Amino acid sequence: MKLFRMAAVLLLAALAGPAYAQLPNINLMQDGPSKTPEEKAVEAEREKAYKETLKKIPESKASNDPWGGMRADPPKQPAPKASAASSAPKKTKSGTAAN
Repeated sequence: MKLFRMAAVLLLAALAGPAYAQLPNINLMQDGPSKTPEEKAVEAEREKAYKETLKKIPESKASNDPWGGMRADPPKQPAPKASAASSAPKKTKSGTAAN
């Protein structure tokens, strides 16, 4: 009986873990003081200067791919086959190939 009680307690503890994780997040710390109008003005000016600086950066037109020249050209489409009468019969090799 004691073993049954211990198993029940462990089962309840295992089931309570996920339920505890779903509780709402309670913030016990109060929000910090809000910004003063001077701080807001300084931050707005800083944001404006940042956005103006971003506009001065030129757009990159050339590809910046250092491995671009290493890749092979894309596969070309095979040429359309000529008429069957003009094609020569294929030669086959006879014998064994030595590797």
